[in-house]
Amino acid sequence: MTITEYKSLVDTIDYHMNKYYNEDEPEISDFEYDQLMLKLKEAEKEHPEWITPDSPTQKIGGIAKREAGVKVTHDVPMLSIEDVFTKEEVVEWVNKVKAVHSDAQFSVEAKIDGLSMTLRYEKDTTGKLKLKLAETRGDGLVGEDVTENALVIPDVNRYLDLPYENLQLRGEVYMSHEDFDRYNEDQELKGGKLAANPRNLAAGTLRQLDANITKQRGLKMFVFNVQQGPDELTNSHCNGLDILAEHKVPVVLHRLCTTAEEIINAIDEIGEKREDFSFDIDGAVVKIDQVAYRGDFSTSAKYTSGHIAYKYPPEEKETKLLDVELSVGRTGRVNPTAIFEPIRLCGTTVSRATLHNQDFIDELNIGIGDTIVVYKSGEIIPKIKKVILSKRPEGVSTYKIPNRCPACGGPVSRDADTADMKCSNPSCPAQLERHIINFVSRDAMDIRGFGEVYIIELVRRGYIKDIADIYSLKDKRDELIEEGIIGKEKNTDKLLGVIEASKENEAAKLFTGFGIPNVGKAAAKALLKEFKDIDIIMNLSEEELMKVNDIGGVSAKSIYDYFHDSVNIDIVHRLKEAGVNMVEEEKEGATDKLAGLTFVITGTLPNMGRKECQELIELNGGKCSGSVSKKTNFLVAGEAAGSKLDKANSLGVTVLDEAGLLSMING
Repeated sequence: MTITEYKSLVDTIDYHMNKYYNEDEPEISDFEYDQLMLKLKEAEKEHPEWITPDSPTQKIGGIAKREAGVKVTHDVPMLSIEDVFTKEEVVEWVNKVKAVHSDAQFSVEAKIDGLSMTLRYEKDTTGKLKLKLAETRGDGLVGEDVTENALVIPDVNRYLDLPYENLQLRGEVYMSHEDFDRYNEDQELKGGKLAANPRNLAAGTLRQLDANITKQRGLKMFVFNVQQGPDELTNSHCNGLDILAEHKVPVVLHRLCTTAEEIINAIDEIGEKREDFSFDIDGAVVKIDQVAYRGDFSTSAKYTSGHIAYKYPPEEKETKLLDVELSVGRTGRVNPTAIFEPIRLCGTTVSRATLHNQDFIDELNIGIGDTIVVYKSGEIIPKIKKVILSKRPEGVSTYKIPNRCPACGGPVSRDADTADMKCSNPSCPAQLERHIINFVSRDAMDIRGFGEVYIIELVRRGYIKDIADIYSLKDKRDELIEEGIIGKEKNTDKLLGVIEASKENEAAKLFTGFGIPNVGKAAAKALLKEFKDIDIIMNLSEEELMKVNDIGGVSAKSIYDYFHDSVNIDIVHRLKEAGVNMVEEEKEGATDKLAGLTFVITGTLPNMGRKECQELIELNGGKCSGSVSKKTNFLVAGEAAGSKLDKANSLGVTVLDEAGLLSMING
């Protein structure tokens, strides 16, 4: 068999695999299929150098595993679209185009909130147009090969019935509300981490190494552009999409418009349909329909020529306030949370929003039973915008936080110089419970498996009275097993083992776990990097503490006061006696190459998780922040970077990809 005959055989088997596994429409018998596979295996046995990861012999059920981090340089750059936020800007842009090309027409399309992918098709040896490569956007010039995962998306055609030599289509991969809710429901049942929104989950799903996982989660795709193709697809954009639709290619919702008035009407029409779509949209795209005209309207190397994206105002909805739930934090602060009738905003169902404090409640003039308007800040955090007082039921008045603690019944009073209401009972179990929950959390001692239910039970039964008591639980092993608080012998020993192992944690984790007011993870790391030993920090003055970056006057006083309290001194002493690490060791490979620089990480990086990236930055002396500001030096951006990338660009913050960050460290 020649290599040409081998490739033809691979294409034939691929075609029948697709018919059998993906379309459920087999064209040949199982026996005939098996004979083709036997012939292929014989050829590969004789010529093992011909075998590639996507050979039919390497796939299970027509699905192969994706190789991680395989980069692809785009034939046509996958650029962003310039955003506008007012309809006046849309009209101004349309008039600018009309001034140059009076016959210009426009396509108005739904801007689906997903991630971009390009599909490359080539005619195979059997004469069919076959998908050869699927690539993510990446940085716009270089993306990642996700072909195996794209092939399990029902909307992605393995073969196209079109008479061309090759074709490139760009579209948006997304997750429907139904599939997103199903995933989160499954995660909740398993006790796993819930996804924040459909867009992020879609991005992570497309980049899974196991295509079976991608298939199970469910992704969809609309094509919105012909990147490369014949004139009949690229002379008129809308006509090209219509031809694709006739050949069973799912294409984006689009309207052909001629005047600015028609365009604004189409934008409004799409906006009004947001509720009806099974997916999220975050705007409407306006494109010049005559593709040849687009090059005359380039704004920068970053943006696609001849396009703009109108961004809809933040989505907001009315709902009814059902109750105010009160919880007590580890500092004794009483936290009011609004509970309202569930509504869907930006792709997720929400039913809760913080009410902050009594001042905020008074300012809103909000009462139980009121009709309220809820929106999502940055399309992430639910917030209450206002109360519709005209719909207030008779007898409803502004809610007042009670003067008794909801956890212990102790007195609650307003903290001096703040709007906070605090429980003044030092023995309040809710404060201790929150303190212990903070201590065992991932950012602190990271004692996995030490769940909230166990903590509450151990506190209420008197086994834990402070954080040091955690390390004496091993002395009560038999009693704990007998009481069944953690479970049977196996579960109890497993948790006690994790607690014991946590003694070897970095000292900065312990410092974070102390829960000192105004001192977070970054400050703890800065202190231990400077002084290495908690014993040394305990004996520093406020002035000495303030010499460390991230430690201001308020934080320095909090630290000083904490370590000059007899109760806390005793706790630290008992932790030391239990063998908990108090000294920060120099990490292997540590440098100061990024010293004095602040980074923010966003999106999905090609080869590193965000936590891994953060640890690398901190190992080299840099600092990581959760939000972009004027103090940010660099944004490390991956796939589906979102609003943080937009803010970084607006502030002039330098944007790096993963390779750029590694170059700074290794260069």
